[in-house]
Amino acid sequence: MKKNIGTTDRLIRLAFAIIAFFIALFSNSWTITILFSLIGLFCLYEALASWCAFYQLIGKNTCRIDPNRKQ
Repeated sequence: MKKNIGTTDRLIRLAFAIIAFFIALFSNSWTITILFSLIGLFCLYEALASWCAFYQLIGKNTCRIDPNRKQ
C-alpha cells in the first residue's frame, strides 16, 4: 500500500476516530456503540496507515511524498 493521505487528512481522520470513540463510549444503545466503534477503528487505521481505499480507487493523493520516487 502506497501512502496517499497527507498530514491534514490524517489529523482530520484521527479527530473523527476520537469523536466516534466518545460517541460509542457514552451511547446507551449496543447498536450505536458497535457502529461507532467500527467507524472509529476504521478512521484510526486510515490515520495511522496513511492510506485510504477510496482515495486509491479515484486516484487521489494528498500526500506530499511522491510514491513513485525511487529511494
